Amino acid sequence: MNRFDGKIAMVTGASSGIGQAVAMRLAHEGATVLCLDVAAAALQATVDQIRADGGHASSLLCDVSNISQVKNVFSHCLAQYGKLDVLVNSAGVIRLDHATNITDETWQKIINVNLTGTFFMCREAIPHLVASKGNIVNISSTSAIRGLPYGIAYAASKGGVSALTKSIAVEYARQGIRANTVCPGSIDTNMQKESGLPKDIDWQLIPRIASINGHVGKPSDVASLVALLASEQDGSHINGAEYIVDGGTTV
Repeated sequence: MNRFDGKIAMVTGASSGIGQAVAMRLAHEGATVLCLDVAAAALQATVDQIRADGGHASSLLCDVSNISQVKNVFSHCLAQYGKLDVLVNSAGVIRLDHATNITDETWQKIINVNLTGTFFMCREAIPHLVASKGNIVNISSTSAIRGLPYGIAYAASKGGVSALTKSIAVEYARQGIRANTVCPGSIDTNMQKESGLPKDIDWQLIPRIASINGHVGKPSDVASLVALLASEQDGSHINGAEYIVDGGTTV
């Protein structure tokens, strides 16, 4: 028996990277996955791949920073599937630059998607997860634990995600909800490749970003841990935890 047989999972940021790997892993283990993102073609490609592999998935376009779209997602999920068992928040954006060069618009965009979007998704999911005794896994970052050079807005947003998750874990534990955080380091995703670096950087700071084991992690490395935490079989006594997946960089 697969760990997620009969479970309904919702994954944001499912069109690529970590979110896509998580959606595919949960589906592979038996979950029916509702995949969310703003990139229509790539999102459909994720669903098509899951179905080609024998899994069950559907998709909806959703900007997690837009509360109307978020509410629509949950209405759709309950109408189509009748419940929600697992929420994984992986949608995120990043922009690397000197702190003094981050514009108001860039700061707000990163906070809106990474932190406020995660809050919107969690807030709407909690009543349904109370009913199913389900759980939340939020994708944070090692930048929430250790300073990220040129990533002030991203680090602030992910620090908020980690704190938000712990608060949910404490407040709703007696109602049967678990909430945990995964903090990836350097992972081979399009988001990381497109984050860029500003000019005139201090190269002595770059080892704080690069993995000390000599290679960049894969999205599947993160998805494996997410599946464990989301599983009632293997993660039932894990709540409010913060797990690092970074090849030892923060040690």
